[in-house]
Amino acid sequence: MSFEDLDVWKRGKDAAVRACQMVERCSSRSFTDQVMRSAVSVPSNIAEGAKRNSKPEFIQFLDYARGSAGELRTQIMLIVELGYIRPEEGDPLVSNRRKISKMLHGLIRSLRKS
Repeated sequence: MSFEDLDVWKRGKDAAVRACQMVERCSSRSFTDQVMRSAVSVPSNIAEGAKRNSKPEFIQFLDYARGSAGELRTQIMLIVELGYIRPEEGDPLVSNRRKISKMLHGLIRSLRKS
């Protein structure tokens, strides 16, 4: 199975595209850059881990992806509270990142058991 077949990767990639599009018009360049880096980090770490030579390395990169998902949730909450984007734009992405984090947790747990 390729990383492109993983639902969590597909979801992470789609969410990264939405996050990057959402913050393009944000007036704070530092927030824009940070959001884009953490958004892209989630599917990138999943892909990189899947291409590693061992299950422990894959799990490690899934953990990195989970951390980036949490980082992005925090950044989006901040840019909403600071008024850079409207809650109706940011809240669905925060909710989506929670789902991705749960999916990553489940995949990690499954890999550790097998």
